[in-house]
Amino acid sequence: MEIRPDGRLLTKHWLTLLTFSLCAILFAAIMTAVIPLADEDVHPRDFAGPLWGIVLGLIVLLWIIGAPIIVLWVKNLSFEVGDDKVTIHKGILSKIEQNIPLRMITDFRLHRSLYDRWLGIGTVEIQTAGQSQSATGYEGKLVGLADWEMIHHDLRRRLEMVHPTAGPSGAGAPDAVSGQDRTLELILEELRAIRRNLKQ
Repeated sequence: MEIRPDGRLLTKHWLTLLTFSLCAILFAAIMTAVIPLADEDVHPRDFAGPLWGIVLGLIVLLWIIGAPIIVLWVKNLSFEVGDDKVTIHKGILSKIEQNIPLRMITDFRLHRSLYDRWLGIGTVEIQTAGQSQSATGYEGKLVGLADWEMIHHDLRRRLEMVHPTAGPSGAGAPDAVSGQDRTLELILEELRAIRRNLKQ
């Protein structure tokens, strides 16, 4: 099943750029008002012109550089959910195909920021067993999904098929399942410790 981000993802990025721009303008306005109060010898004309020039220049630069990158990033972003793996296609100059095998996936997390909720989209984050290089522990993200709830449920169903003890079929022996889960967690912690030691 091939999935493409909804067009509202582009709107979310425009809103993010707009938020940064407004924060920069607010910062410049506060500095223009506060500095003369802190030092009576300083006249607003002495620094307001250069300050506003720098801030507005940075905002224009942000939009000139950011807008094409955002458009190309969203245009080249797609996801595939197969029977045995989740694939993320991304990149602007370099094309990246990130394959995440279902057997390595330990969890899916649904994330919806303020803009996501307002626009009606969501992100499904994929956690794997000790494979992630990111600080959050999530290997990949399916961003800008319009049918985020359906996709999240479908991915969980596929994960239960790959790891049957995590699903309802293991409900008959809860103590055995929790014992297995604890054992796997201990093994995973040990593997992560070994990996950290090898990196050093």
